[in-house]
Amino acid sequence: MADFDVIIIGGGVNGTGIARDAAGRGLRVLLLEQNDLASGTSSGSTKLFHGGLRYLEYYEFKLVRQALKEREVLLANMPHISWPLRFVLPHHRGLRPAWFLRLGLFVYDYIGGRKVLPATKTLRLNGGPLKSEFIKGFEYSDCWVDDARLVALNARDAVTRGATVLTRAKCTWMDYVDGQWIVKYETAAGIKKASSTVAVNAAGPWLETVLENAEERQGKYGLRLVRGSHIVVPKLFDHDQPYIFQQADGRIIFAIPYQDDFTLIGTTDADHIGTADKVECSPDEAAYLCDAASQYFEKPVRADDIVWKYSAVRPLLDQGADNAAAATRDYIVRWHGDGSRGPLLNIYGGKITTYRKLAEKVVGMLVEHFPDAGQAWTHDAPMPGGDFPIDGTETIVDRLLKSYPFLDGKWATRLMRAYGTDAKVMLGNAKSVGDLGIDFGATLFEREVTWLMEHEFAKRADDVVWRRSKLGLRMTPTEIEALDQWMLAVQA
Repeated sequence: MADFDVIIIGGGVNGTGIARDAAGRGLRVLLLEQNDLASGTSSGSTKLFHGGLRYLEYYEFKLVRQALKEREVLLANMPHISWPLRFVLPHHRGLRPAWFLRLGLFVYDYIGGRKVLPATKTLRLNGGPLKSEFIKGFEYSDCWVDDARLVALNARDAVTRGATVLTRAKCTWMDYVDGQWIVKYETAAGIKKASSTVAVNAAGPWLETVLENAEERQGKYGLRLVRGSHIVVPKLFDHDQPYIFQQADGRIIFAIPYQDDFTLIGTTDADHIGTADKVECSPDEAAYLCDAASQYFEKPVRADDIVWKYSAVRPLLDQGADNAAAATRDYIVRWHGDGSRGPLLNIYGGKITTYRKLAEKVVGMLVEHFPDAGQAWTHDAPMPGGDFPIDGTETIVDRLLKSYPFLDGKWATRLMRAYGTDAKVMLGNAKSVGDLGIDFGATLFEREVTWLMEHEFAKRADDVVWRRSKLGLRMTPTEIEALDQWMLAVQA
């Protein structure tokens, strides 16, 4: 008998979403991630649950409709890490006409059966942070999501439901032997082996590497690696509404309030050549984003303003689009093998907003091999810490402030946005700051780091300050190094 029913390779949003769904249906699951959870594509997004307004121009109506329907499902299940946003779209004379924008937004409002989020309205812009030439605009709804925390919470819930999740466990070889997959993976403790009835390749940009390890030939679907880069600058406006800006080259960029004191600007779309192991925002991409934002904001955005930048490779389905921006964000799920190699399910493409539906489809295909597996269940299942109403965030913050008087409003809000109702579980019976242990800086204490190591698979400082949180924006290099050394010592 195989060790597991299914082995999943890849710890991004698709892999962890599949692991959670499958474990919840009673399957024995092993997930292998070569680095940290969400260390690749899934932490490098624009951090939105959205339908993709610009995809309407490429006639991706099915994808947009599904994504729009999913926004409200996901919002209801994780109100701590996702919340509604009202985007401002200024009309730029000389680009898309106002009637065309309004028509697109009308379709956007109604194609997905919107129930909770408010509809589009027309605005008269009154300067503010924008140049005075922008007079007319539109306001429409989408949602924010903390992408890396989404992955960590999927993995945590999968483990709660019986899955095994291993990070820093790189798949190096797999073969189908005597009716089961044998997978070898490399860890700090050496090479280990596991077996399963079926396998899932959710490795994203490394999908073809996994196929090579399995000695499988690529099928008719291929990957198109597209690099998306973002920059973070000190906040450019004082309100909490994000902007979406059209560009003369047909692209759009977002300017989004970020971590209270910053503005996130992105993204680019550039074909990526070479390995996905090390991806960086190039000087040209950073300059493009600065220039794109400066066309709209009264105060120019300069390269010297950038306090952080990040980049990731999106593993998109290659359908021969003329440019990277036009490449489809839809996904394909298909079996590989010639019938004698065994069931290996591969995932091509996808976007964060449709990850749950993708996982549901994948597990629906897997359960054909497991007739006793349960039914689909994730539609109404809250993420850990998300068991409260969409409009209940202020209540959670108030409860934290009442239970832990040593917190201030910003600190309590940060904890609520990270852990939701689990914030009280993490803080436990702490009566004062002194009960939280070592102070690593920026309101990060030993008790929280220990929680992240024990419950959310964090092993190094980068896992904590750049993925489980964005406290790296507020901590010094010396503080981050001290945190890293402490974490290593604890695990030694």
